[in-house]
Amino acid sequence: MTTDRPDDVRSLLRSLRVFEGPLPAFDPDDVADTPDAMFVRWLREAADAGVREPHAVTVATADPAGRPSSRVVVLHDVVDGAWRFATDSRSRKALDLAANPQGAMSFYWREQARQVRLVGTVRSPGAQASAADFLARSPSSRAAGLATRPGQRLGSVGEMRAAMSAAEDRVAREPGTVLPQWLLLELVPDEAEFWQGDPGRAHTRVVYRRSPDGWTRELVWP
Repeated sequence: MTTDRPDDVRSLLRSLRVFEGPLPAFDPDDVADTPDAMFVRWLREAADAGVREPHAVTVATADPAGRPSSRVVVLHDVVDGAWRFATDSRSRKALDLAANPQGAMSFYWREQARQVRLVGTVRSPGAQASAADFLARSPSSRAAGLATRPGQRLGSVGEMRAAMSAAEDRVAREPGTVLPQWLLLELVPDEAEFWQGDPGRAHTRVVYRRSPDGWTRELVWP
């Protein structure tokens, strides 16, 4: 019989193993000059190693009162040193960023015990880029975007399915339809960290920081 006592949860957590190998090597002297180039290198290595959904990223924002919020989204692109993702302008993250454009991203690739952390300013590349991003989505994803009402009360699952069905019909009839509220966003980091886990806890951390002359980087203690 199982219980929900805190002591049982603590015991369960302490029994779970982490950083089990084999893990990739990370030479801090062999890194790219810029964090976007380094990220693309690690992303390709994660995909080649069979990491599931390596493009999944936690995006953190804060509202005007400083209350943080985070959620997992999908990375859409890395362009000119900016990490792109998208959302509905009515969503909480979009509202947070409209008031406070500072954000953070965190990638974790469990199979490789690797993390990438980014902190910086979030902006939109514009309406044209947002529309192009929406139209590049699959028909089912476009239908989901057209049907949803982020954060509003939902009466039932049946209501959602009916809205989805109607939106799917609309996409089939009008494939060029763009959700007006679709918003492509991009995080331009001031700081980027690449973290490689180690079974003996001798983790390796390399931090890039933006300066007036470009990027600096250093090895830091875990």
